[in-house]
Amino acid sequence: MALIELRDVSKTYRRDAIEIPVLDRVSITVPEGDFLGLMGPSGSGKSTLLNLLAGIDRPSSGSIRIGGNEISRLPERALAGWRARNIGFIFQLYNLIPVLTAFENVELPLLLTSLSRNERRDHVMTALGIVGLSDRAQHYPRQLSGGQEQRVAIARAIVTDPTLLLADEPTGDLDARSAGEVLTLLQRLNQEFKKTILMVTHDPHAAERAARLLHLEKGTLVEASDAEREARTVGVTP
Repeated sequence: MALIELRDVSKTYRRDAIEIPVLDRVSITVPEGDFLGLMGPSGSGKSTLLNLLAGIDRPSSGSIRIGGNEISRLPERALAGWRARNIGFIFQLYNLIPVLTAFENVELPLLLTSLSRNERRDHVMTALGIVGLSDRAQHYPRQLSGGQEQRVAIARAIVTDPTLLLADEPTGDLDARSAGEVLTLLQRLNQEFKKTILMVTHDPHAAERAARLLHLEKGTLVEASDAEREARTVGVTP
């Protein structure tokens, strides 16, 4: 069953009188439970595509359906509610609030829900348990390693049990060991918890963990055979 259906999605930004095309008629189908890696050089439109899928930005043309919802046509208020229920976003630089503990950072998305304080606590501790940081709940970001900070960020992304996890260079700021731990966690979320994941990465070692690989080049998807050839040249198994 398809969870994500992009049809002829284009995105153009305008700077004064100049139009800057970023995505050009991109079509992708992502089945529920997939772990899709998205590669491509800087400026190829990868992060723009994630922002469109998250409802942070809107396409200039084309259709984006996620879980049967045409998100590209939802009004802003409805889109914000949909995003809170369905999207977990994992950033390269963690985006944790330094004056809040790990527990409080993970709890933030739940403050927008109707859950009671005790229910929120149960959800937060479950998420921290999944990422292996139950014993760091009261630690502040400055007291954690980079890998631990990213795992707190992942706990925050999954605490609402979202439909889709979007990861933008999740290992880009980590050393090799921490990156491996984060990638193993993402694989576990996909395989054990059946989370659908779309991960943008420049790292061929990270791309190896994805079940499937696509490649963006100048805003256009490379054909599957070309993507496979590109993957082989950098040691990635599509």
